[in-house]
Amino acid sequence: MSSGNVVGGHKANLKNPNTSDESKEHSRQVLDEMDSGEADDSGTYNPQEKSAQTGRTRGGETEIDDSGKETNRVLGGYKAALKNPHIGEEAKEHAREVLEDNGVKVD
Repeated sequence: MSSGNVVGGHKANLKNPNTSDESKEHSRQVLDEMDSGEADDSGTYNPQEKSAQTGRTRGGETEIDDSGKETNRVLGGYKAALKNPHIGEEAKEHAREVLEDNGVKVD
């Protein structure tokens, strides 16, 4: 995704009355990082960085919460990806790895 698209998306988020304050703060941070040159070469934030507000990791693994509900939902999504005909083989292989790493048997 080009940095222009990233900037445009975050600017739109700031003006959208239906987005949360947390989301708007994140957009401000990303735009500030891009302006100061702190963003990586692609012009986007690091999707693996941990969100200070939620304690979750963006773009990948989700930390286990106290009840385990979040983890179950994430693993359920990976399991569903294995049966989705619109998902590529590379993504399905990643889903298999995540499931196996979390002790879920995969067919």
